[in-house]
Amino acid sequence: MPLKLVFVADTHVPKRARSLPEQVWAAVETADVVFHAGDWVEPALLDEFEERSTLLLGVHGNNDGPELRRRLPETAGITLDGVRFAMVHETGPAKGRELRCETLYPDTDVLVFGHSHIPWDTTSPGGLRLLNPGSPTDRRRQPACTYMEAAIDGGRLAEVRLVEVRRG
Repeated sequence: MPLKLVFVADTHVPKRARSLPEQVWAAVETADVVFHAGDWVEPALLDEFEERSTLLLGVHGNNDGPELRRRLPETAGITLDGVRFAMVHETGPAKGRELRCETLYPDTDVLVFGHSHIPWDTTSPGGLRLLNPGSPTDRRRQPACTYMEAAIDGGRLAEVRLVEVRRG
């Protein structure tokens, strides 16, 4: 049975949005594992994710205060059906990202990150998959707010897709 994954980052609630869109909550509630790559902003949002997620993996971001930094690590990792994940909020500049992250996360198959609000899905020369889901609440210069869904099936990451958050 495939594992359903949801990747979110840069929710910035309540600074950029009063709440997370219901579309995102519906994805969170039906996922087997939820990854949040930081910039929650308020501890209450972490509490709600913990209540609504079957399994939550989170890290703190640069906009997260002392309580969130106390409750969440800077980096996190998990192995799901043999696929090794790592997560961090910030990876630095886009230029050279794949090779830099390959060096920093040598025992990782998939690196989930945030910070830029810009969706990213690439694979390094050594095979490290890098995923940034964008932001479900603050699109910045992107055409839409986004998050990602994927599955783990037969010991591999499958069906990675960027999901646009519907307006209204």
